[in-house]
Amino acid sequence: MLGWTVLLLIIALIAGVLGFTGIAGAAAGIAKIIFFIFVVLLVISLVSRAIRGKGPKL
Repeated sequence: MLGWTVLLLIIALIAGVLGFTGIAGAAAGIAKIIFFIFVVLLVISLVSRAIRGKGPKL
């Protein structure tokens, strides 16, 4: 999921440089939404592992 965020961010940057502001804004918005979903899922995963008594797996 984080890979999709990076991909959309790169698309947004390239589109912004080329002057396609609508596409750049849409790609950046989607990347932001996916990033926040990733962060929420990460926090849920860490909390559930802590509740079960397992430490972080490195």
